[in-house]
Amino acid sequence: MKFKIKGTPLTATLLLILVAFVAFISARQFMSMWQPDVVVPAPGFEKHMLSEWFDGIKDTPADTPVYIQEGEEPGGTVFIMGGTHANEPAGSLSAVLILERAQVKKGRLIVVPFANMMAFSHNSAQDAHPQRIHFTLPDGSTRSFRYGSRATNPIYQWPDPDVYIHPQSKQELAGSEIRNLNRAHPGTPDGELTQRLAYALRQMIEKEHVDLAFDLHEASPEYPVVNAIVAHERSMELAAMVAMEMEMAGIPIRLEPSPKNLHGLTHREWGDYTETMPILMETANPSQGRLRGKTDEHLVITGEDKFYKRAAKLGLLFVPYEEDQPLDLRVARHVTAIMSFLESLGLYEPSKEVFVEGIPTYEEIVEKGLGAFLSPVTEKDR
Repeated sequence: MKFKIKGTPLTATLLLILVAFVAFISARQFMSMWQPDVVVPAPGFEKHMLSEWFDGIKDTPADTPVYIQEGEEPGGTVFIMGGTHANEPAGSLSAVLILERAQVKKGRLIVVPFANMMAFSHNSAQDAHPQRIHFTLPDGSTRSFRYGSRATNPIYQWPDPDVYIHPQSKQELAGSEIRNLNRAHPGTPDGELTQRLAYALRQMIEKEHVDLAFDLHEASPEYPVVNAIVAHERSMELAAMVAMEMEMAGIPIRLEPSPKNLHGLTHREWGDYTETMPILMETANPSQGRLRGKTDEHLVITGEDKFYKRAAKLGLLFVPYEEDQPLDLRVARHVTAIMSFLESLGLYEPSKEVFVEGIPTYEEIVEKGLGAFLSPVTEKDR
């Protein structure tokens, strides 16, 4: 039997109203990610904009805050960058934690918590990713941060070519990689917006004579280079010292050399085009992996996933999964490794020492959680 539904002007009008309402709500949710996250820098940090080092990104969505704190004693300069990929929250939140807690006593500290602001302005809706993640502070207040996308928002850079050719090496990649900041280094001053952003970061590293530069990342638990330090050959001796320190402290970490034939990444191009010692670090983020189940805020924060537990039992992962991979643990790994690098830098080259106080230990972050070390937001901070 066939049923025939006959439309009327009234049902058509109601349908149009429903579609308009859904579109309005969706647009509001989408545009809510255009608002930058609030941070509360520790006393002593001065805020700059990256365009101060390269005006080719001035008044564009690529411009991003740069925070600098200088100690009373001279020393080296260390650069900490999170947010290359906005769906890797341990990277950006480790930078935020250091920004909000650091007391620099010797040398200089430069922090960029959200390197690719354009990637934080959207997320991967097709993967049902959450738009924000939340943390409860000791005073009962809540802080939230955007959970963005791996690549620059296409509303700022479009269309993608069929093939992206890395300008310096002529390496060929998928066209969408032209919006991946970590395939854009060392950057070009007249390229697409993502490539100009990479160029601005290089200019800042060069002009500020950065001695040691960190790019903080996450990777899926089934990815071979995870819970790892990736070091350029110039950085390898220092990285080996840190890897041994981490292992002795009971924090297993891999040490990987930067491949000379893989271009566009910080650990290769910063080392080849500047005088800095570049370090890229990865932690294990289950919300990025392809073996995961439901992708929601709970997964991002706790790392709990029954499918990954099963994969661990089958030996398919490159990290232990007995206690999951919570965000607190991942931030603790990044922050502890950075502090170990700072300590080792002073031993490796005493004139380049950077001494920082106020940063919680690995055990404190794991036990108390990230929220315990974030500062409450006041109206002045908004």
